[in-house]
Amino acid sequence: MSEDVTDLIMQDHREVESLFEKLEREPEVRAGLTPVLVTLLSAHSRAEEAEVYPVARDEAGEADDVAHSQEEHLLADRLLAELSECDPFSTAYENKLAEVVDAVSHHVEEEESTVLPGMRSRLDDARRAELGKAFLKSRQEHLGDMPQDITRDELRRQAANADIPVGDKGKEALRRELDQHADS
Repeated sequence: MSEDVTDLIMQDHREVESLFEKLEREPEVRAGLTPVLVTLLSAHSRAEEAEVYPVARDEAGEADDVAHSQEEHLLADRLLAELSECDPFSTAYENKLAEVVDAVSHHVEEEESTVLPGMRSRLDDARRAELGKAFLKSRQEHLGDMPQDITRDELRRQAANADIPVGDKGKEALRRELDQHADS
């Protein structure tokens, strides 16, 4: 298995695409598989935000793309929280799943065509392997987390990654501020 952070991120992307396909085609597995999707994407996002995005921004020169990717994470977090509240056999679930699939697929396509190639070309193999280990460790620590489990520090990191000034706001004020950016 590759330790290159870009390969690890793309492996997660392929796993998420597989989960999307299963959720769309097999409604009978939705009740059990939706929490798997939500917690995998939450852990993946927290690991990218903590370990990958700061390096992509500061060392690989991907500041604009990282800010955009972070804003897409904000939207995905909100949509995933909403999906987890839907009855898996309802029309509302199918509509929300379609929104999640569209938003996440768009994010994956952009990230794989901008941020990850920039990291591959501007960071050496050793640095990408070091980031891969940090990404896996952070992802493991967050497995089981739901989007609403995010901490104030993680919200502040999201704001920094998206280049959103937030001052010294509390957790709920930060969440509202970031939600506004997810909607724009």
